[in-house]
Amino acid sequence: MTTVELEIPVPPDQVFALLADGWSYAGWVVGATHIRDVDEGWPAVGTRIHHSVGAWPLQIEDETVVLAVLPGSALELRAKLWPFGVAKVRFELTSVAGGGTGVSMSEKAVSGPGALMPEAVQALFLRPRNRETLRRLADVVLHSGNG
Repeated sequence: MTTVELEIPVPPDQVFALLADGWSYAGWVVGATHIRDVDEGWPAVGTRIHHSVGAWPLQIEDETVVLAVLPGSALELRAKLWPFGVAKVRFELTSVAGGGTGVSMSEKAVSGPGALMPEAVQALFLRPRNRETLRRLADVVLHSGNG
C-alpha cells in the first residue's frame, strides 16, 4: 500500500468527526467533485457515499463504501477510481504530543486496470494525490470552527 502521513494540530476526535461527515468529502478528497447522497448511518460498515468524479460534463457517478470503522481512530473504505478500478483506502489517526493527530492515509488499487500496476508505479500516482488530500483534510478541520 502507498502511505502518506500528516500531523494536524487538533485532537483525533475532531479529525474523525470530519471523516464521519460523508457530505464533506468533496471538500477535501482530491477527485471527488460532488456528493449526491450519503447513506444513513455513515460511517457504519456497508454504508456508502454516492459521489461524482471529474469535471462537468464528463462526470462519472461512483461510490465509496465503508469496509471497517474504529470510531475515533480508523476508517477503511473501498473507493472506485474510475477508470483505474477499485482501491482500498485506510485512514488511521493517532494522538501525538501536544494534543495533535497523526493522520496516515494508505491506498492500494485492488481490482481493475490499476491493480495490474506494480505498487511502486501506483505510488507515483497515489502519493502526490493523497498528500494533497491530507493537506485539504487539515485545512477543512482547521478552518471549520472546530479546530
